[in-house]
Amino acid sequence: MEKLFALDIGTRSIVGLIMTVSESGYELIDYIQKEHKERAMLDGQIHHVPAVASLISEIKQELELKHGPLDEVSVAAAGRALKTERSSFQKTITADQSMTKQDILHMELSAVQSAQEAAAASEDSQHYHCVGYSVVRYLLDGQEIGSLEDQQGDIAAVEIIATFLPRVVVESLLASLHRADLKMNALTLEPIAAINVLIPPSMRRLNVALVDIGAGTSDIAITNEGTVTAYGMVPVAGDEISEALSDSFLLDFNDAEKLKRSLSGEGEEVELTDILGFSQQLEKQAVIQAIQPAIDKLSSAISGEIISLNHNQSPKAVMLVGGGSMTPLLTEKLAERLNLPANRVAVRGIEAIQGLTLNHESVIGPELVTPAGIAIAANQMPINYMPVKVNGHDVRLFEIRDLTAGDAVLAAGMSVPKLYGKPGLAKMISINGSTVTLPGTHGLPPEILINGQQGSFDAAIQAQDEIVIRAGKDGAESVIQIKYVLEESLTMVLSVNGQQKTLKRKVFVNNLEKDTETYIQDRDNIVIEQKITAAEAFMKAGIVVPESRQTFFLTVDGKGTYFPQWDQTYRHNGKTFPLSKLDRTVSHHDQLSLPPAPQRTVSALKKLLDLSGGKSTIYFNDEPIEIDLNQVIVLKDDQKLEDEARLQHGDSITVKHRQSEGMIFQDVFNYVDWKPPGAASKIEIIRNNEECSLSSPVMPGDSLKIIIHP
Repeated sequence: MEKLFALDIGTRSIVGLIMTVSESGYELIDYIQKEHKERAMLDGQIHHVPAVASLISEIKQELELKHGPLDEVSVAAAGRALKTERSSFQKTITADQSMTKQDILHMELSAVQSAQEAAAASEDSQHYHCVGYSVVRYLLDGQEIGSLEDQQGDIAAVEIIATFLPRVVVESLLASLHRADLKMNALTLEPIAAINVLIPPSMRRLNVALVDIGAGTSDIAITNEGTVTAYGMVPVAGDEISEALSDSFLLDFNDAEKLKRSLSGEGEEVELTDILGFSQQLEKQAVIQAIQPAIDKLSSAISGEIISLNHNQSPKAVMLVGGGSMTPLLTEKLAERLNLPANRVAVRGIEAIQGLTLNHESVIGPELVTPAGIAIAANQMPINYMPVKVNGHDVRLFEIRDLTAGDAVLAAGMSVPKLYGKPGLAKMISINGSTVTLPGTHGLPPEILINGQQGSFDAAIQAQDEIVIRAGKDGAESVIQIKYVLEESLTMVLSVNGQQKTLKRKVFVNNLEKDTETYIQDRDNIVIEQKITAAEAFMKAGIVVPESRQTFFLTVDGKGTYFPQWDQTYRHNGKTFPLSKLDRTVSHHDQLSLPPAPQRTVSALKKLLDLSGGKSTIYFNDEPIEIDLNQVIVLKDDQKLEDEARLQHGDSITVKHRQSEGMIFQDVFNYVDWKPPGAASKIEIIRNNEECSLSSPVMPGDSLKIIIHP
């Protein structure tokens, strides 16, 4: 069986463990944990190499007494040494250009390079290795969009989160191991080590946060969509709780550490002795209540960083490892601050690692998750330096993932934006008073050769590859004719009242009429005749349009009344519009027509206003008959208007109802279909049951009869 030796070099202590690996899995054989005798480390960074090397040697020698010589070891770079930077990059897109995959990758690498420069500037110009980046979002013209590929617009932008590891972290690890007569067998990152054993790739499609709470810092890693998307750190951890206990109960720091550990043990009470020698026994709840502000501070710092790393939203679940994860009430506080159910925040111990056999139960708990993960992750996914050549210069890459030519360009310190050819000189012109920029041709992308073969930024590279990057050529000056800046053709064919009409607009360049084949020069002032309206089209076609475009109006009996149904209208592509809409723009192949004006006669007005003369009823042979006994007269300037008379917009008229001069019996035959019989001995003419003659007057409601006697 293969034997693995791993070291977890932490701020307060170093853990050394030995595991075996076989086809059946891993087994934890032995481990030793020793605390630093002096402040040799600060926030996971080795500050005193000899002191750290001395403690490593002690652990190594004790394990060698039980398990034989140990020459190689797996270690991890502290997650707290990782530096995460957000950055963005944007570029202008021209009208005839759509975004390609290589354009997008160029933007992403430029944003990463900007983040790398920001990281170096904030940390005394340290050299950083980019160990990964993820895209936060793409933007097109200020609006978030899922993908930029094949998109067109004005401004494309990308925002990324990139993670970097200082070279000094790796160099100090190597120096400490060398002093302890150990060779680095493999290197990993602490967050990756813990994630590798607790969140396997099959679970990384879930949005989960892993928090390793140590002594001085809490390391955070986020998974989502099948990968680790971000790393982070907050300088608040277990020591915060220990210091709160020390302040609250006047304890030496080491005694405060012991008290903190006892809070997660059995029993309801704890015993302590302060620096004055006074001993007391307290309920655990009272002790926890005293350090509640420190617990709140720790949970607030961790939850805030999780949300920041996770695109300003809570993950689906949170896993806690490390000794500080045993802090009382911490899981509850985190669940509350992240708005998660209580069962979505949990402490995970070494016993949760799948495929790992423990030799005894005393090692269960969250403290050994990261050390065990270092051994397993370093064995499964060791990180090495990959040497390549970029334009003849040796470059060593930090092989934490599959590397590409783009990574080599970043490591070589080449400016990604400068590798792309500049666009050609643009021309500034004025079109109808608006300033327009005519860009030159696009600059060409860089040429990338990998071992003499054509490649790209996202092409995979291997150790010893030779990469040649040649900057792209600059674009040419803008050369364009007027016809290519026109939004539409100057010539259009219309159908006006059923006849084909050809209309054309003119173009003036610097006050001189020009044809559309003319080449545009810088600062040209181009004026194009405005778009043709329906009114202009009718005029050019020789169609006279009435001047009045107001809604038809009459004053009737002193009251102003509008008659929109009498308005003159025109038709545009089958739709009817009032003359007030003659400013509508017409286009090529449109259809226009001007129908005749409506008949605005007195007769039509009577129908619109329902001006009947008034109906009355009489009865003939017991059947009711409707007859007109009144007349409606329309006057203008006191003159009667006949029914055929035309009314004009703005006319003032008067409507009068006049009683008829009278109706006689024989008038009823105008309303009924009655014929006298061929022969009769006697005919009686009756009105209201009394005899009368055919010339007798008739009034509304009269009952008329004709009785025939044979």
